Amino acid sequence: MRTKIVAGNWKMNKTLQETVTLINDLKNTVKPDNNVEIIVAPPYVNLVEAVNLLKDLPIKVSAQNMHFADNGAYTGEISAVMLKAIGVRTVILGHSERRAYFNETDEVLQKKAHKAYEKSMTNIFCVGEKLEEREAEKHFDVVKSQLSNTLFQLPMEAYKKIVIAYEPVWAIGTGHTATPEQAQEMHKFIRDTLAKKYGRDLADTVRILYGGSVKPGNAAEIFLKPDVDGGLIGGASLNAEDFNAIVEAAKS
Repeated sequence: MRTKIVAGNWKMNKTLQETVTLINDLKNTVKPDNNVEIIVAPPYVNLVEAVNLLKDLPIKVSAQNMHFADNGAYTGEISAVMLKAIGVRTVILGHSERRAYFNETDEVLQKKAHKAYEKSMTNIFCVGEKLEEREAEKHFDVVKSQLSNTLFQLPMEAYKKIVIAYEPVWAIGTGHTATPEQAQEMHKFIRDTLAKKYGRDLADTVRILYGGSVKPGNAAEIFLKPDVDGGLIGGASLNAEDFNAIVEAAKS
């Protein structure tokens, strides 16, 4: 049985003091157990504080991105080596906002995914289609291409630390959400595509998260689908009570 994950992507939100306040709120509100893995991803400048505040709790801290090089003349970038040095061993890669606003291509993301594997980082790797691609009924082709050009360049061993997050771009920050049936359909497609590449045994172990306007009101229905293994949460992760409600939904 796959353990569900609820991961909060804070994006470019929360100052240091606000991070401290939110994490303390989470510590007082969220009740971790063995049925749900909980992850929070604050901005880079707040990662050290988050790691220190959560060191005695089973809540993991993730980075929102990283470079594919260990070091060098890459102004403004952060490496896996730097992240691991402060106790961060999880990273989100390929988020649609990185693809759209910072021109991250599949070629770049393949390098990042390989670096995460090389450095034994847990990789929450995002895939998903735009609205026009879904309306043109190309959503399966888009997601298959994103996987083929990136994660499918890695060996089977890498999947011990890979989590896939399906995030329909048209449902991120728009208030629109894929129906539970749409989420399940794509998650099953991703799992079946993994099975064709690596075999059913591996495919059945990989956790696939849904990301796209998950809220306390819709989380339980989405998480009940057999191929949905939790959520990559955006806005709702910035409020301790909302985040906790989603964690509780994942437990049921």
